[in-house]
Amino acid sequence: MSSPLIGRRLALSLQKNLWLSAPGCRQVSKAAAKAEVEFDYDGPSMKTTVPGPRSQVNEMNFFCNYEESRGNYLVDVDGNRMLDVYTQISSIPIGYNHPALLKLVTNPNNMSAFVNRPALGILPPENFPDKLTESLLSVAPSGMSRVQTMACGSCSNENAYKAMFITYRNKERGYSAPSVEDNTSCMINQAPGCPDLSILSFMGAFHGRTLGCLATTHSKAIHKLDVPSFDWPIAPFPTLQYPLEEFVRENAQEEARCLEETEDLIVKWRQKGKPVAGIVIEPIQAEGGDNHASADFFIKLRKIATKHGCAFHVDEVQTGGGSTGKFWAHEHWGMDDPADIVSFSKKLLTGGFYHKDELQPYRIFNTWMGDPSKNLFLCEVLNVIRKENLLDEVARSGKALLNGLYALQVQYPGLLSRARGQGTFCAIDVCDDATRDKILVRTRDKGILLGGCGQQSIRFRPSLVFKEYHVHFFLNVFNDVLAEFK
Repeated sequence: MSSPLIGRRLALSLQKNLWLSAPGCRQVSKAAAKAEVEFDYDGPSMKTTVPGPRSQVNEMNFFCNYEESRGNYLVDVDGNRMLDVYTQISSIPIGYNHPALLKLVTNPNNMSAFVNRPALGILPPENFPDKLTESLLSVAPSGMSRVQTMACGSCSNENAYKAMFITYRNKERGYSAPSVEDNTSCMINQAPGCPDLSILSFMGAFHGRTLGCLATTHSKAIHKLDVPSFDWPIAPFPTLQYPLEEFVRENAQEEARCLEETEDLIVKWRQKGKPVAGIVIEPIQAEGGDNHASADFFIKLRKIATKHGCAFHVDEVQTGGGSTGKFWAHEHWGMDDPADIVSFSKKLLTGGFYHKDELQPYRIFNTWMGDPSKNLFLCEVLNVIRKENLLDEVARSGKALLNGLYALQVQYPGLLSRARGQGTFCAIDVCDDATRDKILVRTRDKGILLGGCGQQSIRFRPSLVFKEYHVHFFLNVFNDVLAEFK
């Protein structure tokens, strides 16, 4: 990346004119005081249909021009500039081409980290422990001081499952060395070396597409179709009524039902000779439809796991990194000891899992086990989050977004329902999946990128630099689209 390009980008600043002030605006959402995002554009610019002539492909949405994308705006190869409220499936923390990250890339002291990718498990770079302390360990969940790096969300969860299985068997053996029978039987995929243990997951969950993760993924059939799987227990995730504060009694009953069935399944699988070594759950089921549960549900589930000797694994691959208004979504539960394992990826730019001391993953290994260069980027991302108080910004923007969605579902009662969210991690249901998909396309055609989830939900996954004025701009465009369906 050349210095002239960086200089040109850094010189660009946010223009002062709001789209909301343009003649003919519906003024569904009032403009907030505009704070500057110096590397942002001032609005969408649509030049062709999407996908345009240079993106006529079947398997992808469109090809992107990442060099020209910046801030909250994604540019495609046809020059269409779109406000990105989906951000690469929730994986862009501080917008496209943030100046702090561009500066990091040009620092000669960092070149080795980008050029040389080591096999971290055997030959880590000299400064790797210090960089882990600056980055991942500086935001470690409560009660955890150890982290295992990985490359992506699926391999983070896959190896977290292995760590839970290994720990369970170590406890069963009294932490003595594996027997000769253990070592020989595992080579032919037989017990006791390959024990018949299980992981309990929840209907609607998404934990990844590798083989073990697929056994705990229950969001869409297409993810699992034709792939052999394990006989592992699947508990019901609460189906709540929204807004949560208006259905406290009904939701508490639903959560109690699900907790009771979860505990019954743990007992049943032990009786089947397939004891549950771990429970895995998302703080908000994302891919499965942005399904929420109360803090009380998770607190009680944690107690059930402890009672039955199951490791408790909180999958924060999509929710971690600040989009719920707290760095970790499980912080909303208010627990000092929320989990035994917390996995992460996406907004943290690398993958991995935090774990308690007793879950030492000594036999977790692959060639790369992450990428040290991503820790450099994460250090800068965390600096920006702290310096610019971005979690406070997320709380403000999230409140404006959710209030706007509440207003729109009142305005379009036959079209929208069940607005919900924490921070900017929000969603709303559309009357059916076909209408949802049409709304997503028409919104995109007006310069706003959104994503779907579950059967009929639209999910909102902006970056942490998504401001209130971006929210109000989006709400006005979204209203224009919804009016076409009224």
